[in-house]
Amino acid sequence: MRNLLAGDNIKLTAIKESDLPVMEEWFNNVGFLRFYDMLPAMPKSKKKIEEMIRGYEDSEGRCIYAVRDNDTGKIIGVAGFDEIIWSNGVATVFIGIGDNGFLGKGLGKEALKLLLDFGFNELNFYRIQLNVISYNKTAINLYESLGFVREGTYREFILRDGKRYDLYLYGLLKDEWKTLIERMEAK
Repeated sequence: MRNLLAGDNIKLTAIKESDLPVMEEWFNNVGFLRFYDMLPAMPKSKKKIEEMIRGYEDSEGRCIYAVRDNDTGKIIGVAGFDEIIWSNGVATVFIGIGDNGFLGKGLGKEALKLLLDFGFNELNFYRIQLNVISYNKTAINLYESLGFVREGTYREFILRDGKRYDLYLYGLLKDEWKTLIERMEAK
């Protein structure tokens, strides 16, 4: 039986108390926040991060995981699902690599593939969706490479530095994911 949450380079695990100081650095980094979330880049204290994690742990409709480097066990990012509607098999996915030393190495893609596999095959989601700001070209390329389809646009939804940006809506269905995986394995 395969480990759904472990890949070649990273694994998805629970968030530990010892991860909080590292996460506090990320959630006080405006650069990280402006790509991670559509909300204003408001720095968060350790207490606010603890409350956020507790909110995920206490919720039936959300889950969050640490993205860890396999070699060191170090937390390098977070990923998970929000807005889970179990009766419809629908969830909104999120991912953020907070450690700049691990950016551009394909680890976000590996983490997202693990999360999608887990969501479709273990949690039995039928549809996984996401939102992404139009200036986040790296994330858009990642999502499209994993089969996500742009389904809509909230025009000029985000205000950053006095300029407005679109918010794109993407979706991926279980059968689309299965077909993509089959094509990848055939290569």
